[in-house]
Formats: sequence, structure tokens, C-alpha cells
Amino acid sequence: MDEIQELIERWVLAVGAGDLDAVVADHAEDIVMFDVPPPENGVRGLDAYRQTWPPFFEWLRSGAVFELVSLEVTAGEDVAFAVALLRCGQPADVADRRLRLTLGLRREDGRWVVAHEHHSFTVSDSAAGVEALHKAWFGATAAKDLDTMMAGIADDVVSYEHEAPLEYVGVDAVRAVCATGLDSSTGTVTWDVPDLRILVRDDLAVSWGLNRMTAAQPDGTVAETWSRGTRVFRRSAGEWLMVHQHVSWPVDTSTGKAHTTLRP
Repeated sequence: MDEIQELIERWVLAVGAGDLDAVVADHAEDIVMFDVPPPENGVRGLDAYRQTWPPFFEWLRSGAVFELVSLEVTAGEDVAFAVALLRCGQPADVADRRLRLTLGLRREDGRWVVAHEHHSFTVSDSAAGVEALHKAWFGATAAKDLDTMMAGIADDVVSYEHEAPLEYVGVDAVRAVCATGLDSSTGTVTWDVPDLRILVRDDLAVSWGLNRMTAAQPDGTVAETWSRGTRVFRRSAGEWLMVHQHVSWPVDTSTGKAHTTLRP
């Protein structure tokens, strides 16, 4: 059991350090992970598992915490499982909140490997799923990972963007406008909502706040813009999907031009 405990402790430290090679080490080629963010059916295979981590690392670099609180291991001759609790979130949010972790392991060629991971938060915080979706989007934006950016967006989404036309209908249209935004800068593009607020009622949720966008410029400077954002979600089969988005800038009524330089 000491070998398994050391393996898990190394993994936690590797996640916190953003060391991708160390994170995927000691994992089976056919790993199955049930994560907090989508997809609902889980992540399957070592390559897919590897691709989930860069957006999370980006979020950790914003100042989030990933620390082991407790760990229990039960091991047989060739099969083992472990249960753990971790602090996972912004420092102000992790005092009482815990990420639950279950690991299934098997012995291959004389060494233990992780064959299954299951991460979850309690449902007592009904906004947790919507919050996790936002955090995944923030990290995916910085990583310019369009696939992860589109996760959690309904096929029939309707989005009111800054740019014409009046509405973008369908996930493919939203993907195209997001791709254009990412391609507009050769450097890092970031998006977050520092004052994010979420309200949940049954299987509907709404989030709102001020969007902060940054884009690295060729001369080394970073351009920053702020706008307003409202998003609507529905929950189906336990999975939150964004069905509507509305982003806007205030307009100068005397000129008809958008105020794109306002700051909170």
C-alpha cells in the first residue's frame, strides 16, 4: 500500500506543478476518467486523458489550490482502490469545500497503474457544475483549445455576440466566432469573469458578470477589454449545457458607438 500511496501523492504534486508528463505517468493506456466538467460519458484512453490537463493547469496558474487532505488505500494482490479528499479551488473557496477522488488501480508488469479516476464535488453547492464549466472555458481560452471551449454548449445554442449578425444560432456558429477571436492574436488570449454570479433553480441556471478579455500584442503589450455577459443553462441527464449567451458593450447614445474602453 505504501507504493500506491506514494504514487498518488506524486500525482497530486505533479498536478499542482503543472507537470503533464508526471501527471500521466503511472496511468493505464485504457484509463477511464469521470471528471467534474463534461463530457458526461467520461474521458477514455491515455491520449484523451492527457488532453484534459492543460486547461486545468492554466486555471491553477490563476492562483487556485490543489492539495491532498486525506487518503485511504485498500489493496489486494493485483487490484486496488483509493479514496481521497482534496482542496481544489480558489483560496477563498476551499476552507470547507472538498473535491472527492476515487482511484481504481491494477498491477501491470509488476507495477501499479491507475485504470480509473472519478472526480466530483457535492451537489449541496447547486452552482458547482456551472462554475466548473466556466473554469474549464477560462482555461481552454488561454490554451486556445476550441474543443474544450465547445464542451458544455448546446447544439441549439443562441448567442448574441459583439459582432454582427444579430444572433448566432447553433454550436457551429459559436465555434466559428470563437475561432476568429482566438486567431485575431498570435499571443495568449484570456477570458474570465472576476465577479461571476450564478443562480440555479431546478434544471435551469443563469450566470452573469463582467467579462475581462486580454490579448497579447506583437509589441509585447497586452490589450484588455471589459464587457457585460449573461448566460443561460439547462441541465439534462445531470449535465449542464449553455443554451443562450448575451454579451454587449454600453452604447454612446449621442454617437451610436460602443464604449469598448470602459473599466469597472
